[in-house]
Amino acid sequence: MEPTPELIDALYREEILHARRLTPEQRLLAGPRLFDSACEVAKAGIRWQHPDANEDQVLDILRQRLVLARRLEESPC
Repeated sequence: MEPTPELIDALYREEILHARRLTPEQRLLAGPRLFDSACEVAKAGIRWQHPDANEDQVLDILRQRLVLARRLEESPC
């Protein structure tokens, strides 16, 4: 069952409302937590793409992707 556009919009609105209720301290801590969560999702994708990779190899691939992402962000368009 696919989520409807209305459900997606409602969930997004709820995320925004939740973020607005955060204290400055909570917002400061949210950045590293979001980064950690994104890394876990990326590592899951890497494991799916490379099922034979061990944890060190998964981390190496993640690091390579982060370096590439930084280079892409810093390069002029």
